[in-house]
Amino acid sequence: MSASPHDRLSDLALSLGADAVGWASAQVPLAAVDEYAGWLDAGRHAGMTYLERQLPVRADPSQRLPGVGSVLVLGVSHAFAPPVVPDGGVRVGRVARYAWTPDYHEQLQPVLSRLEQQAAALGVRARGYVDHGPVMERLFASGAGLGWRGRSGMTINTRLGAFVTLAVVLTDLPAPDGGAAHPDRCGRCLRCVTACPTGAIGPDRAIDARRCVSYLTIEHRGPVPPDLRAGVGDWLFGCDVCSEVCPWTVKAGPLARLLKPDPELAHPDLGRFFGVSEREFERQWAGTAFLRPRRKGMARNALTVLGNTRAPQGWPLLLLGAQDPAWEVREAAAWALGQWNEPGRVRALLDDPHAAVREGAALALERV
Repeated sequence: MSASPHDRLSDLALSLGADAVGWASAQVPLAAVDEYAGWLDAGRHAGMTYLERQLPVRADPSQRLPGVGSVLVLGVSHAFAPPVVPDGGVRVGRVARYAWTPDYHEQLQPVLSRLEQQAAALGVRARGYVDHGPVMERLFASGAGLGWRGRSGMTINTRLGAFVTLAVVLTDLPAPDGGAAHPDRCGRCLRCVTACPTGAIGPDRAIDARRCVSYLTIEHRGPVPPDLRAGVGDWLFGCDVCSEVCPWTVKAGPLARLLKPDPELAHPDLGRFFGVSEREFERQWAGTAFLRPRRKGMARNALTVLGNTRAPQGWPLLLLGAQDPAWEVREAAAWALGQWNEPGRVRALLDDPHAAVREGAALALERV
């Protein structure tokens, strides 16, 4: 008896490097839509207004693939072992693990293209996404048995932990029989909740992006709210705290196979975010997640890290930041110089042409 299209596509996904696969119904429960809409209504998506526009499509996958019946979900581990820190430069601060490798969207797209091609050969219509389309990947991952939504809001797998990148393939194959959502394995554990440095995890297992370090260092534009800067700590890009402390992650250990870490991404030289144009920054960091915050966002983050850590090798960057062409960077420099107890240099920014920099400098002086 020949294998079913479901099995053939699953086997191909595993052979192409997926660490876990499963099938879920493409039907999005009304309760899940209502919950997501409530999260948006509460403003917990912060400045990500595009999520509001995408809600109708997230609620109805048939808008992306007419006749969709089932979803193939792929779990790919990004639980990397820490790479060796490169020599030279100002290598201070931490980067979220998923960004230790070149853009995973680009790396996983060939896998999805192969699956789409195989589906077509089987007479199946299919369309793949790696979180760049309006699809409820975590909901489908649970329905496919890949894991459950932990208290942190992240998908957790008993074998892979919380460091799991999800990809999905919408298909017009019928929904699998007898599928059930993965059972919750968090129990009474609250480690992710208590470890979150900015208290961003709500009691409903949802993140308040307005307080989340990942949002603040990646998606947020403009200055990081002053009352949250200390909570950012040494996170240069993203944050892994809630995933790191999860007992399932600790138990899993390093498992990444398909994706490979790049030491220059895991431990970047902060100096590369200063004294270069936006165009040069984009050329240097092409194909990486660092493009999302743009150069001025990464320079702002670097100054936040240096203000919190007071790493002596970063001093020259504070001086560069105070003269940066981007006002957001100068504002961050004013705060960081205040953290270093440099009132004289902070006062020099009281005459800055941008009001936000002047206000930031005045606030920094109050705290010196």
